[in-house]
Amino acid sequence: MKISFIGGGNMARALITGMIKQGFDAAGISVVETDADKRQALQAEFAVLATEQMPSVGNADIIVLAVKPQQLRDLSIFLGSLLHKQLVISIAAGIRCEDLARWLGGYEAIVRVMPNTPAQVQQGVSALYATPAVTDVQRQQAENILQAVGVTLWLDDEARMDAVTAISGSGPAYVFYFMEAMQEAAIELGFSEAEARMLTLQTFAGASTLAGSSSDSPAVLRSQVTSRGGTTEQALLSMESAEVKAAIVKATHAAANRSKALGDQLGKD
Repeated sequence: MKISFIGGGNMARALITGMIKQGFDAAGISVVETDADKRQALQAEFAVLATEQMPSVGNADIIVLAVKPQQLRDLSIFLGSLLHKQLVISIAAGIRCEDLARWLGGYEAIVRVMPNTPAQVQQGVSALYATPAVTDVQRQQAENILQAVGVTLWLDDEARMDAVTAISGSGPAYVFYFMEAMQEAAIELGFSEAEARMLTLQTFAGASTLAGSSSDSPAVLRSQVTSRGGTTEQALLSMESAEVKAAIVKATHAAANRSKALGDQLGKD
């Protein structure tokens, strides 16, 4: 199976890293990248073919579109003439399958994916949506690629991608935001920057592992840490007073709305 990436940025590198760790043959992977330094780095690190020549993707079985959403329209118009039976996987945020298919000249064997940045350490979660033109074999191929960097979730309705974007796509930023606040508080309470970082990182890592290994809901796990009249209760009461939970829910809805608006905007041409 020959896989060609168009774009050699962070997410492409994350996918290639995970794929090679999972046993994919580097000789079957190529990357089309216009930046000469990135091409050299990709070849040196992964022993994959890195080229700036777009026609090279014509021999691929799978083409992964890993460019910025704003670049995808012009790229796809050129790419359409090179397609015959390949599976096209798009990880470009906001670009809907119907718009991509139109730019590709009516080509419809497309899987749209929303990955997230923990894919860089093979701890990502990716939502996938396949058009009716995608075969069962191609669905499995797409799943194999994305499972190399984490877990996968298939969607039966592409409209749900906006919600996925708001939860798991943007979600790491919410976690990092909370971590920023905890580290800032730790420093104010007298810890060094290194100590504050260690305490915060391990608290998040441990809590996440505990939640993942427990059948209890986060609400139950939270209650198990919260003693009446204790320190945790005081902190949570302060957060409730500041409507932190409501603000997070509102922010997530804002992200979903923005995702839909970007899809409308990017696909209008």
